[in-house]
Amino acid sequence: MQQLILDNGLTVLLAPRAAASAMAVSVHYDVGFRSEPEGRSGFAHLFEHLMFQGSAQYPKLDHWRYVQGLGGVVNGSTHQDYTDYYQVLPRDGLPHILAMEADRMASLLITEENLDNQRTVVKEEIRLNILNRAYGGFPWIPLPALLYRTYPNAHNGYGDFSDLESATVDEAAEFYSAHYVPSNAVLTIAGAFDADQAIALVDRSFGGLPKRPRPVRPSLEEPRPSRTVKASQVDAHAPMPALAVGYRLPDPATDLDSYLAHMVLWETLAGGSSSPLYTRLVRDRNLAVGLAGGCGLFGPLDARAPDTLAMVVTHHPETDPDALLSEVDRELAGLSDARTTRDLAHLATRRLAARAGRRNADLLAHTRSLGACQLLYGRAALVDQLPERLGAVPADAIAGAAGELLASTRAVLRLAPAQATLASAGHSATRTALTR
Repeated sequence: MQQLILDNGLTVLLAPRAAASAMAVSVHYDVGFRSEPEGRSGFAHLFEHLMFQGSAQYPKLDHWRYVQGLGGVVNGSTHQDYTDYYQVLPRDGLPHILAMEADRMASLLITEENLDNQRTVVKEEIRLNILNRAYGGFPWIPLPALLYRTYPNAHNGYGDFSDLESATVDEAAEFYSAHYVPSNAVLTIAGAFDADQAIALVDRSFGGLPKRPRPVRPSLEEPRPSRTVKASQVDAHAPMPALAVGYRLPDPATDLDSYLAHMVLWETLAGGSSSPLYTRLVRDRNLAVGLAGGCGLFGPLDARAPDTLAMVVTHHPETDPDALLSEVDRELAGLSDARTTRDLAHLATRRLAARAGRRNADLLAHTRSLGACQLLYGRAALVDQLPERLGAVPADAIAGAAGELLASTRAVLRLAPAQATLASAGHSATRTALTR
């Protein structure tokens, strides 16, 4: 892999693959949910949509038509700390796709029509994916609101309707001007391409963009809660109750070994239907019907600190949530002994290492991971090192991670179906209510 930085600050990663038959191109911008100004929740996601609405030289939807016309794949996604735009296409599409990416970095068309149009689309997404779906947004929207206190860490990244509706074209232009600049981005090219030709094309497309200062990142620092915090939520569409538990993760930028130990701990504890926690909750004691979660609200190594190890247990109506928490603690206590952990952890490290290797074999997934790790931690090389590093996490580090979770404060969020709430309380309830 080769890395270069243009005079205007754009970071470029080149990862040729001799055996590849296609190429992938991604652009990661250092702007996500946590960069949104207060009172403008959902702005980062709204901008993901706006970036496909045309630029000075390329009309609306031209980007989609070009890539899909070549039989390729194109899309974008918004995360806590970044927004990425990506495509897979034949190698001869590189000159044109770089020109299109550079043009929307330099001269996006932000109009009243485009803003209104995409605001409507985003609101419909929220209705479809959150408001009218069972367990919609659970737990990635309400759990941070419980575990954290500062606006960047705790607010709803999908956006409140009132914030989306009151956003103006001038505010959108200011947001774009501040965040969508070369010095705030990482361009990654991987797969079937010639490196020397790619460097020349990158310089031709992006080299002339002016150098502009990087925006100041919002401060994400805040102390851990001094005690476990609890809340409840009602879901009008959920067929069964659920319990979400959130723990603060170590900072992967400063304590990567501990972070990786937490990844292996989760895989050891709850990775699949043969894991100790699943076996205890679902098979042996019949307290629950499902168990999910992992490191990171959007996946491991996908955000700066603070990030969350989140666990969701879907359970029977008669199950006491406190009984579930007791079983979680019982399993963590068992894994806090390295002698007990060693055999289970060996299998978990092998599974995680194999999974990371398979992800790296996927051209698009590998490309996006390279860009994200470079932007978040300045360590794109970590992506290729990850299978080996996960496989080498020692049992005592995993046991230490289990002990840390046992000793730390956590967020506990209970979700109840509306029908059960009405039956027990005898009055109407609102699905969006979050009570501490």
